[in-house]
Amino acid sequence: AIATAAAAAGADVVLISGPVNLPDPPGVRVIKIETARQMLDAVEKSLPADVAIFAAAVADWRSERASGSKIKKQQGQTPVLKLVENPDILSTIAHLKAGRPRLVIGFAAETDDVIANAEAKLARKGCDWILANDVSPETGIMGGDTNTIHLISSRGVEDWPPQSKDEVARMLVQRIAEQDAKR
Repeated sequence: AIATAAAAAGADVVLISGPVNLPDPPGVRVIKIETARQMLDAVEKSLPADVAIFAAAVADWRSERASGSKIKKQQGQTPVLKLVENPDILSTIAHLKAGRPRLVIGFAAETDDVIANAEAKLARKGCDWILANDVSPETGIMGGDTNTIHLISSRGVEDWPPQSKDEVARMLVQRIAEQDAKR
């Protein structure tokens, strides 16, 4: 929805996407990836950019060694999978010394202490904005079409009204344009 809204507003958009069951947005260059390392590589190769929006829910961990074939059951033995940390794509780009986008935006899908956790994430990741939302099961946000966003920045918290995800995307693009006009 964000890529579609940005393209509709006239932006030159590159969408780096993991496996999804959605059609590619019209007027958007799409780069398909499957792993966090592929995503980071694609993001880095897509720079420079004026604005970078990081909305993907990338896994924090991956198996240290990928198997090229099925791991078979062995009587009485449980396989041991050693995990290693995936790259933190948002933090990596937000902390670039050269080539950092003017505006780096992340998302925080939270279930507890939404604002406090999003503010901590903003500081920890080094991005400019965090769009936070409560994804607790009772909100219906995950898999639903309505979302309630809190835009967290160094200026504070801006609470957005409940709206469709398409409306959230359009509102985000509008706020980016307003921010860009101030520069």
